[in-house]
Amino acid sequence: MAANIVPGFGAHDLSVLIDFLLFGATLACVAIFHRHTLSVALIGLGTITLKKFLGTGFNEGAGFPGLFAHFANEWVLLANLFLLLVGFALLARHFEASRVPDWMPAALSDNWTGGFVLLTLVFVLSSFLDNIAGALIGATVAKHVFKGRVRVGYLAAIVAAANAGGAGSVIGDTTTTMLWIAGVSPLSVLDAYVAATCALFVAGIPASLAQHKYAPIVKDSSSGLRISFRYIAAVIIVLGAAIAANVGAHFFDAHILDKVPLIGLAVAAAILLTIPIARPDWSVLPGAARGAVFLIALVSAASMMPVRSLPSPSWETTLGLGFVSAVFDNIPLTALAIKQGNYDWGLLAYAVGFGGSMIWFGSSAGVAVAGSMPEARSTIRWLKEGWPVALAYIVGFFLMLLLLGWNPESLS
Repeated sequence: MAANIVPGFGAHDLSVLIDFLLFGATLACVAIFHRHTLSVALIGLGTITLKKFLGTGFNEGAGFPGLFAHFANEWVLLANLFLLLVGFALLARHFEASRVPDWMPAALSDNWTGGFVLLTLVFVLSSFLDNIAGALIGATVAKHVFKGRVRVGYLAAIVAAANAGGAGSVIGDTTTTMLWIAGVSPLSVLDAYVAATCALFVAGIPASLAQHKYAPIVKDSSSGLRISFRYIAAVIIVLGAAIAANVGAHFFDAHILDKVPLIGLAVAAAILLTIPIARPDWSVLPGAARGAVFLIALVSAASMMPVRSLPSPSWETTLGLGFVSAVFDNIPLTALAIKQGNYDWGLLAYAVGFGGSMIWFGSSAGVAVAGSMPEARSTIRWLKEGWPVALAYIVGFFLMLLLLGWNPESLS
């Protein structure tokens, strides 16, 4: 037998290290080559898949059987992400066509508080609506009220507001929905709003002040503006379909969400059924599809990582998961935490939900916004201008820990 190069470090450990190095290299290249993110993500996914195929195999087995079994477990999540990202991109264009964004300058204050009110609206929307839609609607309104001059730092605040709004709601984020399905009480997840509300203020106020200095809200006269109620009706129908599919499934059979991409299909069906009253702008499909494929490639690569165990559940572990979520997809992290059990589920929901806001590709809401406003794909600008988001994560986390403490719960 060949001796180990490093005592106690075997072939399996080396394989695990290579897996994480390949994934880390993919994320680093996404950050550096932000104009070629789709190509980088696909090359990274292909390299990781080839390594797993020729090497140690997948979690479900080796070779083609293992590969097929792996994606048989993942396809529902991936299909849902694709349908929601594309569907909500069309929905955002519906919202734009309704002329409501053109009316918003008259409704929002033309000082920095107007920008903060918009972030608050995104927060509220995302509490009962998927955070992807909340972020896209917020970015669409921002583009109108600031006449296209939106700082990347303010876009980061929009994504943070959307993720914060979804963190305490079991229908506002994929990760919180996963917790609900696993048996976590919605009241336990609701605790996340203690941290999320604090984070909204800590990130939102400086972002709004900086945006106002860069480009204030332009107060346009709304006289003669005609709101298109047919597009508003289409938006309400599509959003209602998404909420009904999510809530309805939990009332009748929550496990159907693991077998069928029900929410995404409901959104797609509602968009098609409302064509007679609101024709979609199909021109956004190519860009939305590219953004969706990019996210799916990253999620697929993350799902192949050998993250079989984490340190014992603690508030320190949870704090770290939030930072990891900025670069490592939070869905497999949440799944692993559920398998471990004995987490403070409200604190975990905040950490993995809001933590992804710190980098644009750390959450599906960030990827969706970057797909509609490509300037957000600059990781350097996101970190430089969006520094209040990282500060808000830390302040919100420790405020919640101070007020509520660490309260681990076993799954029912």
